[in-house]
Amino acid sequence: MVASKPGRRCVIVLGAVAVLLLFSGSWLGWRSLAAASSPADVVINDYKFGPATLTVPRGTKVTWTNKDDDVHTVASDGDPKLFKSPALDTDDSFAFTFTEAGTFKYFCSIHPRLQGSVVVE
Repeated sequence: MVASKPGRRCVIVLGAVAVLLLFSGSWLGWRSLAAASSPADVVINDYKFGPATLTVPRGTKVTWTNKDDDVHTVASDGDPKLFKSPALDTDDSFAFTFTEAGTFKYFCSIHPRLQGSVVVE
């Protein structure tokens, strides 16, 4: 019988643990948490939301930033409103975290033709 070296055993155990984590629910939970903490940005510029349609996974925090010289808002369609920002002056931001799947249309309540949507998968 050949005695194994402690260093080799440690590498094998660490490799097995890495494989288990990779395919376990814990890893999937970590991946979801990572997606939720990476914000998606929408820029308001030249009376447009950019991008006009944003697709994100559930749990994503979306941030709208006004780069226009005029004041804008971000308000969801429907009543009651799922989200509604205060008036956003130049360089002001508003954020909302989407926890449910679906398509969420929104607009600027000051300039209603300014519209966009967030698709949450």
